[in-house]
Amino acid sequence: MTATDQDAGFTAFVQAHTGSLHHTAYLLTGNRQAADDLLQDALLKTWLAWRKIDQRAAWAYTRKVMVTLTTDRWRRRRYEAITIDIDDRRRDPGGEAGFEGVEDRAFIVRQLAGLTPHERAMVVLRYYADLSEADVAEQLGVSVGTVKSTCSRALARLRSRGGAAPATRSLS
Repeated sequence: MTATDQDAGFTAFVQAHTGSLHHTAYLLTGNRQAADDLLQDALLKTWLAWRKIDQRAAWAYTRKVMVTLTTDRWRRRRYEAITIDIDDRRRDPGGEAGFEGVEDRAFIVRQLAGLTPHERAMVVLRYYADLSEADVAEQLGVSVGTVKSTCSRALARLRSRGGAAPATRSLS
């Protein structure tokens, strides 16, 4: 594969998947600027590994890079507070009762912002990305039991704040 072919393949990948990857980054960070930075960093890492990875699995590879970067940043405590863009604070009159009638994605992001970064990553991968517990465990480098217990606690926290579990409504 020539460098030109690699450039074209990566460009096609970015054009096809930037929207969904950015949405995942936004759910992981809760902030548009942080999501932009996260996606840019993840795409850079994907580009650097482009020759080595299976291009059919590039989306999953990039998503895993985003989760790893988010976890690393959380562990280094760069992001102690999670902020939500003021532009995204539209109110959904019926949304506070639960996820089932929510058309306002900002409500979901606000709910996710109340979780720890580790809980948020697990909930996003499990319910937004629709990965199995085993796949989430593999991507985060934890046991399946940790995924189950962390998701259970995170969903209980969401319910206690007045939001229903994401399993009742897709996060997309």
